[in-house]
Amino acid sequence: MTDDASETDRELSLGVPRGVLESLPEDGDNAAADMKQAVAGLEGSLEDAIDSADSEAEAASYAVDVVEHLEDRMETYDGFVPELRAWGQSPIYAIAWRNLYAELIAQIYEHDWLAAHIDRERNYRLVEDGIRFGDR
Repeated sequence: MTDDASETDRELSLGVPRGVLESLPEDGDNAAADMKQAVAGLEGSLEDAIDSADSEAEAASYAVDVVEHLEDRMETYDGFVPELRAWGQSPIYAIAWRNLYAELIAQIYEHDWLAAHIDRERNYRLVEDGIRFGDR
């Protein structure tokens, strides 16, 4: 990246919060391992995209794509909760995954060098979509 932020300022760290892991039932070891693997893959992909970006604005664009993906996943798992309850099933895993996605979004925003750029990019996309919808 060519912006002024140093390499250490642009480091990205994501993890599975202890609270999410503790919310899993005792037999949730496989789910915990899956969550850790998913977060490691997401972190690696986002780091690669940020490292290959030419600017912090471009890095933020990648981060916004990730945030939007996580929001979609969060909504999907949130939708499973009442459905599982209706079928007499425990929604604990759906709740844990939903909470994980929400926590990851918060963790991405905790990186100060990225947060302002993410907000700008999201506002840009919102306006761009509004203009496109208005032209039809």
